Amino acid sequence: MAKLVLAGKANCPYYAKAELLADYLQTNLPDFRVHKITQHPDKWEQWLHDICEMNGWDHRQSPIIWRELLDRGGKGLLLGGIDDFLEYAEHYYGITSMMLSEEMLGIAEENVKAHIEIEKEEEEIRSHIKPLQIWITSASVPICYQLIPLLANGEVFGMTTEISIHLLDTDKFKEVLCGIVMEAEDMAFPLLRSISEHTELDEAFIQADIVIVLDDVLLNHEVQSLENDIREVSEICQAYAPLIEKNAKRGVRVISSGRTFVNLKAMMIMTYGPSIKPENVIAVATSWESAAKAMLAKKLNMNAAGVKDVIVWGNITGCNYIDLSHAKLCGYNCAVWSPATFPHPLLNKIYDSEWIHSEFLSAQSSLSSRVCHSMGMLPAHAVANVLKYWYHGSPPGEIVSVGILTKGQFRIPEGIVFSMPVRFQNGNWEVMTELEINEMTQEVLGRLAHELIQEKLIALKEIKEMHPYGADKITSKNMCQDGNLA
Repeated sequence: MAKLVLAGKANCPYYAKAELLADYLQTNLPDFRVHKITQHPDKWEQWLHDICEMNGWDHRQSPIIWRELLDRGGKGLLLGGIDDFLEYAEHYYGITSMMLSEEMLGIAEENVKAHIEIEKEEEEIRSHIKPLQIWITSASVPICYQLIPLLANGEVFGMTTEISIHLLDTDKFKEVLCGIVMEAEDMAFPLLRSISEHTELDEAFIQADIVIVLDDVLLNHEVQSLENDIREVSEICQAYAPLIEKNAKRGVRVISSGRTFVNLKAMMIMTYGPSIKPENVIAVATSWESAAKAMLAKKLNMNAAGVKDVIVWGNITGCNYIDLSHAKLCGYNCAVWSPATFPHPLLNKIYDSEWIHSEFLSAQSSLSSRVCHSMGMLPAHAVANVLKYWYHGSPPGEIVSVGILTKGQFRIPEGIVFSMPVRFQNGNWEVMTELEINEMTQEVLGRLAHELIQEKLIALKEIKEMHPYGADKITSKNMCQDGNLA
């Protein structure tokens, strides 16, 4: 079977002549096929240069005609231009074209009109495909800079979903935002419909599908108490939440991330925005999950991708507990052979139990320091992964830790945002309540909940200062907010 590709400028009379001859051959010869490519005159030179460079051809005029080698694969065989095609048709099929110049010019004019109409139709279709509207607060921070390429490259929302990104920050960071916008535009992401900067809070979250809250407070307890830091976070959320209710879409999804008070931000958004669906507000814990997996993989001399089901409980950027009781290893090289996907219980493979109870737990202070002082790459990937799971589902059977509003799961008090194990599927998440936890973990969860309840009460001005949870201390305390282990 002969398949020819015929490409040319829409207004080229020689392309019109070749097109008419190719149509005649396709109509009258059962084994002849032609594929036509019409380019706008303004785009023709660049398109021709690219196609010739890709195939190693030398051709400078319209049309260009090549034969596709269907039976042998590989690149096409260049025939050349109009004269070469006429010679080919006469030599192989005994057919030539007697088209007059006036006819050629008439068809060329029709081709231009048809091409412009097709372009208008395609543009109209694209205009009806509304991009996802993504708003990012405190957008001058490094996390946002690292996050934009991850959102725009198609891996998070899919290769057919366009997005519009709106960067929100205060007026003093306007120049930074403008720089980010220009750089993102210069990268020409095919799925990034638009990116813009905003410094007027009243105009925030217009038609938002997704709001990513990255606001942090500067923790310096020599200058300001922890309680005042909490009140500052509450005031930020008190400004955002009513605007999200007023301006965003009804099903808006809100993600809380950053280095400080991640749980509290999610909690206050729900408190001050009661019409925002609680199931649509989550706090990201996967930064700590990833860092813990990397630490374990280094101990076991394996790829971190093979460490699964590490659970982060509690206050993500405060006191949290990294639970290894359900953790598994896939692709672990041990004495007993097994398929790469076969899961080995992690605790059975770390024979040095003292390392778990001493070094791993004490290393969580440095772990928290690494997460809290990262340059943005780690938390940006954490946000991107959670969004990808939310829209497309998490890996089957795997545990993901996120902060969600409690409803009594695992006997945790209701009404706080607490990190716990979930799975994502069909655009929603559900808590993995089927997981069993031991009494020691249950006691730890109660202590972790106490801190979050205290933060909530201070934010709501129901108490003035934090009250300690008895005299005991949590062994696995991860104090990102003051940098000290209890």
